[in-house]
Amino acid sequence: MRYRRTALAGVATLALVLAGCGGDDDDDVAQATPGAGATTGSGTEGMATSLGAGEGQLNLVAWAGYVEDGSTDPKVDWVSDFEKKTGCKVNVTLGNTSDEMVTLMKSGKYDGVSASGDASLRLIGAGDVAPVNTDLIPNYKDIFDGLKNKPHNTVDGVNYGIPHGRGANLLMFNTEKVKPAPDSWSVVWDTSSPYKGKITAYDSPIYIADAALYLKATQPDLGITNVYELDDKQFTAAVDLLKKQRGIIGEYWSDYTKEIDAFAKGNSVAGTTWQVIANVLKADKAPIKAILPKEGSTGWSDTWMLSSKAKNPNCMYMWMDHIASPKANAAATEYFGEAPSNPKACNFTADKKHCDVYHATDEAYFDQVAYWTTPVRDCGDDRGEVCKDYSEWVKAWTEIKG
Repeated sequence: MRYRRTALAGVATLALVLAGCGGDDDDDVAQATPGAGATTGSGTEGMATSLGAGEGQLNLVAWAGYVEDGSTDPKVDWVSDFEKKTGCKVNVTLGNTSDEMVTLMKSGKYDGVSASGDASLRLIGAGDVAPVNTDLIPNYKDIFDGLKNKPHNTVDGVNYGIPHGRGANLLMFNTEKVKPAPDSWSVVWDTSSPYKGKITAYDSPIYIADAALYLKATQPDLGITNVYELDDKQFTAAVDLLKKQRGIIGEYWSDYTKEIDAFAKGNSVAGTTWQVIANVLKADKAPIKAILPKEGSTGWSDTWMLSSKAKNPNCMYMWMDHIASPKANAAATEYFGEAPSNPKACNFTADKKHCDVYHATDEAYFDQVAYWTTPVRDCGDDRGEVCKDYSEWVKAWTEIKG
């Protein structure tokens, strides 16, 4: 379950320079809709083979801040021009958590969703989303290679969506309180820590992967190669580490305002964060620093996915191409506070340092990030189907928090 999106859009609003973030369009959209009046074909794997004219509307499930039409802020709009160009009227229902998004998509009322990695495989496995023919999305070719064909958006070589953006879960610490400056996640796992009671952590079952990531680096005998594919021994070790950490946690957070407030007041001095939250605190002159620790980190890359029951598939394809286009991708990811998925977007951000701050083009940086992926029973190797699936992560997280 995730709560990040509702929170982060608001943070980004505070952090961004909005000038120049007005609506945009994409000339390639028209190329994706040849054959007016045609319907979406069904090819191998149930994948569309051609597109027709837009159906006139588009119903989306999205994180707050991903589909802005000027209603939130007149300066923030990458939807209106899309509607004018395609004739697809966009309706959006906000999803507050990944679980909520999965439930909404099962209703069959929506054409697409901005799914996070802890939801995408659940949607694929349940047949709630359809394969996506990236040949019908001209801007897909420009997406970073590092975001294509990943475990959270591709199964058995079949692509199920278009990457939106990406980010890392960083270690943030108070530079006046935490000395010497840490370069390791050990500062949040040390049960004898002098910062006991002022350590914070992300409140979600997917945070179990953070424990696994630390164990992967510090206990190689566990043989952890993928922090989302944990067998019983590995999973138990991660859960045990989290239970021990519980004793030094001051508070878990899922609401950005709580973490900002906790660091601003000194109630938290070290813990997981996102770059955009660190930016807000720095702007307020808070003595903090955010780093990618030497063990690497977990992170996210959200995916726009097409409903298998979409009533407006042509409009959804047009939307996926639009959101991957340089201007729209720049506006959406800058507003939200993450790295864009299209490198050409860096030419259109209002803040010309945005891509540097978020390491947008730094693949070596993102090579150290394990993107959130829904845990499933299939370990993906010769261990077979003995790994803990997401339902077991949810159960364990409840036990960890007591």
